[in-house]
Amino acid sequence: MSNILDEIKKNIEGISEAVSGTKERDPKRADHKGRDKKKAEANEEVKVRYDEAEGIDERVLRAITEMGFEYMSPIQRAAIPVMMKGVDIIGQAQTGTGKTAAFGIPLLQKIDPDNRHLQAVVLCPTRELAMQAADDIRSFGKYMHGIKVLPVYGGQDISRQIRALSSGVQIVVGTPGRVMDHMRRHTMKMNDVRVLVLDEADEMLDMGFRDDIETILDGMPEEKQTALFSATMPEPILQITRKYQHDAEYIKMTPKEITVKSIEQYYYVVPSNYKEEVLTRLIEYHQPVRSLVFCNTKRKVDELTGILKNKGYRAEGLHGDLSQFQRDTVMNLFRFGQADFLIATDVAARGIDVSGVTAVFNYDIPEDIEYYVHRIGRTGRAGKSGQSFSLVSPREMYKLRDIERICHTKIEEGEIPSAKEITRAKARKIFAEVIDLIEAGEITDCLEFLNDKVAEDEYSIEQLAAGLMRLKMGKAPEELDLKPRKRDIYRGQRSRDRREGRGGRFEKDSHGRRDGQGRGDGKGRRDGKGSGYGRSRDGKYSKDRGMRDASPMHKKASADKFRRNARPRTEKLGVRKEK
Repeated sequence: MSNILDEIKKNIEGISEAVSGTKERDPKRADHKGRDKKKAEANEEVKVRYDEAEGIDERVLRAITEMGFEYMSPIQRAAIPVMMKGVDIIGQAQTGTGKTAAFGIPLLQKIDPDNRHLQAVVLCPTRELAMQAADDIRSFGKYMHGIKVLPVYGGQDISRQIRALSSGVQIVVGTPGRVMDHMRRHTMKMNDVRVLVLDEADEMLDMGFRDDIETILDGMPEEKQTALFSATMPEPILQITRKYQHDAEYIKMTPKEITVKSIEQYYYVVPSNYKEEVLTRLIEYHQPVRSLVFCNTKRKVDELTGILKNKGYRAEGLHGDLSQFQRDTVMNLFRFGQADFLIATDVAARGIDVSGVTAVFNYDIPEDIEYYVHRIGRTGRAGKSGQSFSLVSPREMYKLRDIERICHTKIEEGEIPSAKEITRAKARKIFAEVIDLIEAGEITDCLEFLNDKVAEDEYSIEQLAAGLMRLKMGKAPEELDLKPRKRDIYRGQRSRDRREGRGGRFEKDSHGRRDGQGRGDGKGRRDGKGSGYGRSRDGKYSKDRGMRDASPMHKKASADKFRRNARPRTEKLGVRKEK
């Protein structure tokens, strides 16, 4: 029995080579991991472990360790000690830098579990971000018994939230509109609030929540700690800090600290008509666990979602035309692993914070450069690595160069995986799964059947295993011949061709007059594809051959119309005629 297992193990290893070929992918291309070690070491930032930081509760450390976090992010290293002191704080850091832990960990340690009244409020711009922040704070405080966290947001039955608040909640994480609604109803009392956090403050102001935020701040106790976190610091935010904060400590992550070092960024020059095929090939080759795909339009989101679903992928679309119920359903499918790909527009994806995203695909290059940073910042979080892949048509290359210049980043050009490389990647994955089954001893019931089959037929174990692998992998992909459409190369070529003699709408004849469709024919008349009348050099209208086939009634009506409307050119331009 063991001999057969060893033989199968050995043969499968060879079969993966036979199915996909023996040539290894170039190190520069293989998983795009060919990195210069010296460069990586030079860019490596100073790392501080959570258990090395002063003042973090042992129960919180235990929960953080179980979540798989080991090192603190720059904003966490700077903000946690300041918040522990109880002073007001202004933290400027990009999305995805670990701000939730930066305020969530010290916030938990300021809560009195024996006091069942509300003690801390966290304001977030969207319901998705509020739900995610509440989940994270619960996870950090997993072993701090007696502390309850409640997310409140619009779109959910408010009576359900009221019942939860009346039962005793110490931390509320919510959107400004719903928090203010509870304050009006007196179902959320702020008398014991010690900490207020404004998360993604610039997003909240962009969404028109400034009045709501100020109303909430006015209803808070004077003696409290206020923490404000934002990616940017426009003047309206500074006005709020001057009005409601006292001697706030300002923490700003420098551009060097907010660069996405843990994210490998690649672009692929792809004609627009091949983007769907190239996206599929990248997915098949890299096999990401959970991915976001960004499009610029709602229509493209719907189209691409349908295409991926038809190819067997678990994909869901998210854009502004979805109802709140549909949006919640899509997000829950993606958040809980029932969908592997979320195709979304930038506006619909604002505030989404889902852990475990391993790759971001830019199907379209964003019009706003800031969106690019927000897009790729959704992967490579909490010290983990991530990848971003941008599909760039030749007409979009200028956008990519603008992103590199303004963001001070280098996006490497990748090579589209060949059919052989995709087959090889699939074979490696299947081979790894088979080895796991062998080592777990879960194939013993199949061995007897396989033995009998080999003895009865003339096929070898290698042939049978190769056939099974091919069934599992599906049809082998064909080689891709990327032939861009002319408009993808030079959109303006058509205009130049017209000017060079192809007959464009702005072409003129040797007398400076227009010809062709609705153009002069050289005698002051139109050629029959215009209105039926043309203006001659002296400003008068004359009939042309374009009306030959018209009925007498139409000829008369057309002639009368032009006689009524005809005016000398000088009168139409408002120039006074000389007497």
